[in-house]
Amino acid sequence: MGKWSLSDIAWEKFDRANIQPELVPLIKAACMVEHNGYDYARYLCEVFEGDAEFQAIAQEWAVEEVQHGQALRKWAELADPKFDFEKSFHAFTTGYQLPLNVSQSVRGSRCGELVARCIVETGTSSYYTAIKDYAHEPVLRDICARIAADEFRHYKLFYDHLNRYLEKEQIGALGRLKVALGRIAESEDDELAYAFFAAQNHDANTPYNRKLYTSRYLAGAYAMYRRAHVDRMVAMVFKAVGLKPHGWLNRAANSIAWNLMQFRARRAIAYSA
Repeated sequence: MGKWSLSDIAWEKFDRANIQPELVPLIKAACMVEHNGYDYARYLCEVFEGDAEFQAIAQEWAVEEVQHGQALRKWAELADPKFDFEKSFHAFTTGYQLPLNVSQSVRGSRCGELVARCIVETGTSSYYTAIKDYAHEPVLRDICARIAADEFRHYKLFYDHLNRYLEKEQIGALGRLKVALGRIAESEDDELAYAFFAAQNHDANTPYNRKLYTSRYLAGAYAMYRRAHVDRMVAMVFKAVGLKPHGWLNRAANSIAWNLMQFRARRAIAYSA
């Protein structure tokens, strides 16, 4: 699937009867995180100061990420006309802020940053594929198919630049694996949980309970994943860290990742009930 715009989406096919209520708060949270793409580009441009080629790519990447947010926002507003995006987005960006004033990657090197970006794109490509496969509403399925394809293309883009920087920084598979595992562990950090919270709460006096909203978000998100989604994620992670995406080690990692996700899903459901 090539590049697209909001006008390519058949909004007239939106089918309210096929909305699954459990998806609406997840899409609200996702639209805000995606809409924050320009801040991520600013961070990446700071990290890659002096690399004009990559900075230009980061800016283009951000435009596409923000478009994802715009498409998801429009769908969320169709699904819930009472959704106040501006108010929710303000609450989100006030309560959760990226480290923008930096001179080097929080991952320790440019290679480390590119590995982390590959892991993020692995997660988002798989996540939107999972939503597309789970959803019944046709417009949402179309949007998520388009976003998943973009995110997979972004993964390949960051992977290509990772290989370019590996010639300079010489980080081995073990170093890349360490960064990857660290970034995977951050999948339960505050960003999506706070976006989920901000989308549901407009009362400034409502306190943010990290564990509660992380659990509520994960309970909904993990419910959509199937084994094939996890297997694909593991293969993409293996490729990013320099390991063979097939073979016994990959199969073992697939089983561990699937069982871990099931465990986290059960834990999240129990806590959020």
